[in-house]
Amino acid sequence: MRCSCCDRRTIMHLFLLLILHATAAVGQIDPTHCRYALGMEDKRIRDEAVSASSQWYQSTGPQFARVNREEGDGAWCPKGQLEPSDTQYLQVDLGRLTFLTVVGTQGRYARNSGNEYARAYRLNYSRDAVLWTSWKNRAGNPVMEANKNAYDYVINDVHPPIIARYVRVIPVTRVSTTVCMRLELYGCSWDEGLVSYGAPEGQQLQRPGLPLASFNDSTYDGVRDRRRLWGGLGQLTDGVIGLDNFLQTRQYNTWPGYDYLGWRNDSLGTQGHVEMEFVFDRQRNFTSMKVHSNNMFSLGVKIFSSVSCWFKPRLVATWDPEPVTFVTVLDDRNPSARYVTVPLSRRAAQSLRCRFYFADVWMMFSEVSFQSEDAVLPTAVLPSLPPDEETTLTTSSITTSPATSESPDTGNTPVLIGCLVTIILLLVIIIFLILWCQCVCKVLEKAPRRILDEDVTVRLSSCSDTIILQTPPVPPRAGHGPNNAGPHYERVFLLDPQYQNPAVLRNKLPELSQSAEASALLLGNPLYDLLLLTSCHMASGWLCACGGGYAEPDVTQCTPHQCFHSNAPHYAETDIVRLQGVTGSNMYAVPAVTVDSLTRKDISAAEFPRHQLIFREKLGEGQFGEVHLCEAEGLQEFLGEGSPLPDRDGYSVLVAVKQLRADATSQARNDFMKEIKIMSRLNDSNIIRLLCVCVTSDPLCMVTEYMENGDLNMFLSQREIESTLTHANNIPSVSLSDLLHMSVQIASGMKYLASLNFVHRDLATRNCLLDRRLTIKIADFGMSRNLYSSDYYRIQGRAVLPIRWMAWESILLGKFTTASDVWAFGVTLWEIFTLCKEQPYSLLSDEQVIENTGEFFRNQGRQIFLYAPPLCPPSLFELMMRCWRRNIPDRPTFEGLYQALKPHVNQ
Repeated sequence: MRCSCCDRRTIMHLFLLLILHATAAVGQIDPTHCRYALGMEDKRIRDEAVSASSQWYQSTGPQFARVNREEGDGAWCPKGQLEPSDTQYLQVDLGRLTFLTVVGTQGRYARNSGNEYARAYRLNYSRDAVLWTSWKNRAGNPVMEANKNAYDYVINDVHPPIIARYVRVIPVTRVSTTVCMRLELYGCSWDEGLVSYGAPEGQQLQRPGLPLASFNDSTYDGVRDRRRLWGGLGQLTDGVIGLDNFLQTRQYNTWPGYDYLGWRNDSLGTQGHVEMEFVFDRQRNFTSMKVHSNNMFSLGVKIFSSVSCWFKPRLVATWDPEPVTFVTVLDDRNPSARYVTVPLSRRAAQSLRCRFYFADVWMMFSEVSFQSEDAVLPTAVLPSLPPDEETTLTTSSITTSPATSESPDTGNTPVLIGCLVTIILLLVIIIFLILWCQCVCKVLEKAPRRILDEDVTVRLSSCSDTIILQTPPVPPRAGHGPNNAGPHYERVFLLDPQYQNPAVLRNKLPELSQSAEASALLLGNPLYDLLLLTSCHMASGWLCACGGGYAEPDVTQCTPHQCFHSNAPHYAETDIVRLQGVTGSNMYAVPAVTVDSLTRKDISAAEFPRHQLIFREKLGEGQFGEVHLCEAEGLQEFLGEGSPLPDRDGYSVLVAVKQLRADATSQARNDFMKEIKIMSRLNDSNIIRLLCVCVTSDPLCMVTEYMENGDLNMFLSQREIESTLTHANNIPSVSLSDLLHMSVQIASGMKYLASLNFVHRDLATRNCLLDRRLTIKIADFGMSRNLYSSDYYRIQGRAVLPIRWMAWESILLGKFTTASDVWAFGVTLWEIFTLCKEQPYSLLSDEQVIENTGEFFRNQGRQIFLYAPPLCPPSLFELMMRCWRRNIPDRPTFEGLYQALKPHVNQ
């Protein structure tokens, strides 16, 4: 067994980080991927970090300006009527410098009692809460169009992006009106720490036969004075890399040369260089600088010939006398623009001044980024200080006075000796820990291992496997916790007292050690995993999974968790190929022969132009990838006749895009391609369709249908059963006929999957999507969404299981079949007819749900079933109970379920 704590390289790496107290900064940010929600909706941004210029009432204060939440009176509302000349603002303190790329807004809906929203807004931002800057788009327009109603969520890209800690959203109106807003900000951390750069203004290139090209920094947010830029950031930090041909741009409706800041050699006098100054948020140890430079030498443009950089440890200090100089290897054969990496020798500074020397007539930069470490250690070059200045020692830096050859300064000797002794002691401790871990690992290898298969399945196939099912307490989903359970829930049987008191079970150990039932009693009970017996004596009809096989009853050397009754079906590892979905779920478990045959065929889905996918919202994420809501421009024309999409009259189509992360493992990439191949061959009106793919380059993407009404769980939980009262009060409602129609559609989709021997393994209302006509399509996005995290039971901090929807054999034996999907279908029906107002087994904890699974295994009549929903016809509840039968052959098939449900719809 491999012990993670014994990885020497990992420990030594952590040790070095401990010595340095630093984390290497991330390189230049890519704005197309830096689009993560910053925490307004999920409250990672705390209430005290959100303020406003005014508020109408306490219940419409800034702390309620969170999208998709209905707290307080539903939104932030500034005081009084907003006039066109007013400047009311909502301010968010992001806590650190942030690269902001997207803003999302909503109005005040307040559960259908509000109708206030902002039709437009402006953005102001600041990096220090002192100097505020007004944002403008690349065309110079400061106003963003916002909402047209109170409930829609409107996303706006921030082009150019903003680097700031403080952001103000200022609603704009043309007439006097009441305005309310909810807000979410998207981006990522600006770990580079650069707060400003200064440089000469860029010039224009005018040459016969070429268009006029202007290389000014058009998005610079600092001061322009005397043909110099200072105190701000602009195009050199916007994440947009210039093209090889500087006359072409990546932005629409911009002029030639827009992506570059460029200078002509003779315009700077006789200097022969461009001097730039960079200021950072704190002192750092700089390892390198990356400069993206144009090299179109046919037009007199080359990368710089050399660069010299001076360092200033503090903003009020003087420049170090010794620069770092780097000579560039010029390339006169390849005209491609490229990054030039300049090593900076781990010099300590808060400010840098670099001189870039010309190699030709022109020099053009599109991006500059720095790699550094947060904490500052002494560097080889000492800072320049007056001889009489005292040596200072702080927690973040060590500055020493220059020594002279005549009178060496030995004041630092005790400090250095102390540091060396501390380092030696730490090394001794680390070596001891490594040896101790190796010893512990050897002991653990001899003991019964307590592991769980990473593929979400519990395996009982080796003598040393012990089930551990643990989970931290997870708060119940809103409206689904015990306090919100309806009055209709009744316990059919009380839990056995020994479940409530482990001591009772422990006292029974001598008696249980002689009984084959001991294994079944302990199996699936995580609270008693330490009470394993050393052997189990087998009775008639019981088997033992030991040594990789299934032993006869006379074998007595197996641990209790390896014993089970012969009519409990075991799980054959080779029968199923499990695909690790991009979002962390496993949508389909497919017979191995099916996958093998698919890997020899080409993907049937067509390659869609990646640039025609426009990001709108991140729907979810998992271990290896993300699910995005995007607009697909021209998708209907791309798919041609027979397109499954509704007619949009030429407008963009909303789609869900599964995207594999760049750091995904090779196994994840292979599984992603297999998932694409399988999805591309699914063609049913009740299964989510794979429309196209983007797999010719990274990141790998699959594009699927997106349903306007979202998932079935959210749809039903926001509605009541249709009645005279709902009609009179205009309350969103559904009829019993609607619920039956939904049930039939899910059965139809699962019937199709079962006909292909596909096993879903996560069937639930959260994985059923609806369009505007209430057509249901089965998908697999539920596990990736934080909204449904409480529906999954986390094991060992890694895998998650939807245990409240799983059959007993799936939890205890890792067996996933069409019959286990039938069990989950029964739970899904129960959800539908409770209108998703309650989580299944809501009065049981996760551990008690697993204990109840053990009761199904023992089949002694003490298992707890879900109650009959009041809306559910008795015949339909009887169908649910058939889905939850203990013996697999006794459960109905999806074909039988479909045929049984159809008459209900007709009636």
